[in-house]
Amino acid sequence: MTPVPALVRAAHDRGVTTLTLDSPANRNALSARLVGELGDALAACAKDPAVRAVLLTHTGNTFCAGADLKSPPDPHAFVRLLRAVVELPKPVLARVTGHVRAGGLGLLGACDISAAGPGASFAFTESRLGLAPAVISMPLLPRLDGRAAARYYLTGERFDAAEAARTGLITIAAGGAADDAVDEALAPVLDGLRRASPQGLAESKRLVTATVLAAFDRDAAELVERSAGLFTSPEAAEGVTAFLERRDPAWVL
Repeated sequence: MTPVPALVRAAHDRGVTTLTLDSPANRNALSARLVGELGDALAACAKDPAVRAVLLTHTGNTFCAGADLKSPPDPHAFVRLLRAVVELPKPVLARVTGHVRAGGLGLLGACDISAAGPGASFAFTESRLGLAPAVISMPLLPRLDGRAAARYYLTGERFDAAEAARTGLITIAAGGAADDAVDEALAPVLDGLRRASPQGLAESKRLVTATVLAAFDRDAAELVERSAGLFTSPEAAEGVTAFLERRDPAWVL
């Protein structure tokens, strides 16, 4: 029997483990399987003393398209994944050279440091599907500019890496016209992490993630319930069907 290819590939170099989302057929959407594999990979990194930091990246032209509407993860499993990124006692970085949508923005927002290139674009598309960015708000709202969050949550507009950096969604908007610009932008960051002690990194991360973890402790149960209710609503059924059929939903004016 031919083995099923992994959706998350791992590679290690000088203390940094790179986890590559490798499900280009569905634009690295958050399927139940991908969420499970990524959670397992992060748990392995947490236990491995050779891992100083984790770099999350992707194949294809999309970092993550959000929830896989055909094979969505259990919402509790997705919350556990987001919390695992935030709680990991090692920095988690994101390298983005493509598009990020909906739930993928939650994964990106859970990372400690992120860099995106000129080919990246971002959009909170949930409102256009009859949904809301409920669960992903836990890692995002403590870090995002409030006015920007209101605009992009409500309108679903696309925005670029420069705007993502201005609003606090990402750390670095890499200049240049090629993906190499992202690697160049991340090089001094990775060098700094390699010079830091494991204890120093873990304790420093605890300081900067405290407010995010407080949001998980306070809001996780209520937001999972709200998200589940939205997904089973008639409006969401119309929005998702329209998306899959590549047409406007009934409410578009």
